[in-house]
Amino acid sequence: MSKRDYLLIFLFSLALAIGIASTQSTSGYMDADYYYATGLQLAEGKGFTEPFLWNYLDDPSGIPHPSHAYWMPLTSILASVGIRIAPGFGFDAAQIAFILLLALIPLITAALAFSLTNKRDLALISALLALFSGYYAPFLTTTDSFSLYMVLGGSFFLALKIRKNWLKAIALGFLAALFHLSRADGAIWLIIALLSLFTSHSSRPFKFSSLLSSFSLIIISYLAIISPWFLRNINIFGTPLAPNGDQMLWLTSYNQLFSYPAGNLSSATWLVSGWDEIVKARFWALKLNLGTVLGVQGAVILLPFIILGVWRERKNQVLSLGVFAWFTTFFVMTIIFPFAGARGGFFHSGAALQPLWWALAPIGLEQAIKWIAKKRRWRLREARQVFLAGLVGMSILLTGAILWRRALSPTAREQAQNKGVSLYSSIEEIIAAENDNVGQAVIVSNPPAYFLASNRYALALPDGDVETIFALATRYDAGFLILEEGGVTEGLMPLFDDPKMEENLILIEEVEGAKIFVIETE
Repeated sequence: MSKRDYLLIFLFSLALAIGIASTQSTSGYMDADYYYATGLQLAEGKGFTEPFLWNYLDDPSGIPHPSHAYWMPLTSILASVGIRIAPGFGFDAAQIAFILLLALIPLITAALAFSLTNKRDLALISALLALFSGYYAPFLTTTDSFSLYMVLGGSFFLALKIRKNWLKAIALGFLAALFHLSRADGAIWLIIALLSLFTSHSSRPFKFSSLLSSFSLIIISYLAIISPWFLRNINIFGTPLAPNGDQMLWLTSYNQLFSYPAGNLSSATWLVSGWDEIVKARFWALKLNLGTVLGVQGAVILLPFIILGVWRERKNQVLSLGVFAWFTTFFVMTIIFPFAGARGGFFHSGAALQPLWWALAPIGLEQAIKWIAKKRRWRLREARQVFLAGLVGMSILLTGAILWRRALSPTAREQAQNKGVSLYSSIEEIIAAENDNVGQAVIVSNPPAYFLASNRYALALPDGDVETIFALATRYDAGFLILEEGGVTEGLMPLFDDPKMEENLILIEEVEGAKIFVIETE
């Protein structure tokens, strides 16, 4: 692979990234809304604060609230950089860093593929598979951690090729810290980094002092990057990690993430649910995560070739670590955190392995072609060209179909106008006519998006009933409740079905299936 090859890959990828980004006028869903909103706070000099509450796990005292008590800060920091570079351009500015990250993914994937095969054509095929990334494509240029995680994952596997152990240790420590600053489960990559040095040392005459030195360099470089964040958390919350984050271990349903008041989740409440429910939840997560493996990570058509590629390169130490990282991630997101994992955690975390899978898919296809060509007496060179081109063609068609369905079709554009920030802008006009005091909060299913639409404080719809709404309204000065079709928790469904059931919750209007209530607490 020449420098010209890499430059052309980058430029072509950048052009496509800009094209995809141009179809996105808003962040689109709560994770991305959160990073965009907190990125705005940083860019405006308001620090790590959030003018909304999207969960109650740390028993927040009020609004504004210290941000990133659950999610990690690096994605928000990247969004804020774009906003500072191009103030006044709103969400388009927040996308700048993610557009550049997407442009780097095929380049890193090509470098990784070439390091495995030394074949230019297979490296270029891998780059095209990364560029036309199937189900990931609509998410890579919005304000979320997908493109960041892919760049970090590909860079991690390339760093494993560094020959000087001291330099490798420093690079892996830095990358592990960036993983952790991107996602809480990114701490897994510190373990992978340490394991990688252990395996590399075990492959030659063992020297304990050398191994200890490498381990120390990883830890020091990791702490050099992440310590400021730990110190901030200690200063704000009294702990280096998210307060009450251990409650995530004891969920018995996804909606308990939004429980109020805080502190109701524990090992005791988890055990009370019964082993049948505990096991059932993990089988449920297993089914959904296997679906993610097939439909997202393997893009259906790539999965068998990825598996063949894994088998072909099974003795490669880089691949062994990648497979171990994948199984570790799968285990954590299926067994330890089944609800968070199945509802998007595995989809997010698995993105780190995608450059490796895209690098392996052409290797696997080449092996399949060789085997079939021998059986069917095909002309190997011609068959290889046809099937490799076909693999790219199918990836392009799949990616195009997904982008059309999610962003480009008239139906997709109409739906985008009837949800999220667009819907909330219409609702805010009605609420502002009732009360233009933006300090009086709204209780809603997507608080970050509501704040982006209105600059009004917002609270998450709790996992509770009408009495929980009144408790939240009293504590956090909430004056309005919004119940959206398809986004109502079980305890509030009776109110959604019968809006007149509670006299102190007064229905004032309905917009696109969303019912707007005034909350009277006096």
